[in-house]
Amino acid sequence: MRLVREAPDHVVSGRFARVMDLSDEGDDVYVGPTSPDRGQRIYGGQLVAQSLGAAQRTVSADRRVHSIHSSFLQSGDAARPVEYRVDRLRDGRSFSQRQVVAIQDGSEVMRSLLSFQVDEEGLEWQPELGAVLAPPTNAVPYTDYDDFTESMLAPDQRPWPGRDRPIDVRCVNPPTAPEGQPITEPQLKWMRVQGPLGDDLALHDAGLAYLSDTGMTATMPLPHGRRWNDEHLGLASLDHAIWFHRRARADEWLHHEQRVETTSQGRALARARFHDVDGHLVATCLQEGLMRRRG
Repeated sequence: MRLVREAPDHVVSGRFARVMDLSDEGDDVYVGPTSPDRGQRIYGGQLVAQSLGAAQRTVSADRRVHSIHSSFLQSGDAARPVEYRVDRLRDGRSFSQRQVVAIQDGSEVMRSLLSFQVDEEGLEWQPELGAVLAPPTNAVPYTDYDDFTESMLAPDQRPWPGRDRPIDVRCVNPPTAPEGQPITEPQLKWMRVQGPLGDDLALHDAGLAYLSDTGMTATMPLPHGRRWNDEHLGLASLDHAIWFHRRARADEWLHHEQRVETTSQGRALARARFHDVDGHLVATCLQEGLMRRRG
């Protein structure tokens, strides 16, 4: 089935483009701007997106990213820039592979393997969508992700630092059930990067990478009736993978379906799928997170 399309009503902001404005230090080394977040830790989606931006600068324009596999090694300081060192692993006739190491103050915070491919024709198939889904409108805006997240914080912890990220996220079915009640249904959201990104396809791919980390660890404790801000639960991202299936504009609404696949051994695995407003599956994500009891 097809998703319902509505013309965008967004105002130009350019904030995401500034996040991706990496400085070239030479020898395939780039430095990313500091995080717009007001929190202490760098948002994982920013590390993934900036790593992609650094790798994109080392491949020819005819090659588009089709997969990213990132391992988070330690948390980064949101107030300090990150250096990205690119290693050109291979350039073949159709594929190019890169390794990017994200370094802050001399320590690795993330390491990524990225693969790029020349566009080519191929067989097309995807599972049919089970329902018609409408993107946010003025009449049906859904629940603002920032507002909902902030509502879960104690007054002295507000405002939520993630409000400053250059993205627009709306929750279709936010987890409003009382704490202690398991939530196993998929979490549905609509997402887009704020402000038109123009026709730079590489920037749109980076925008999708930036969006892809939104809410992943927060979903992991839901089947246990727990929430991401539970003081007796420790959550942290361990690794993050993205497969890009089809081209998509990150400045237009993308439907995001997220579910927990399993939890065990103090870890949890979450999966997410992105569809555009026409119902095309454009990307799939997997993230494993640490989920430990405290005390």
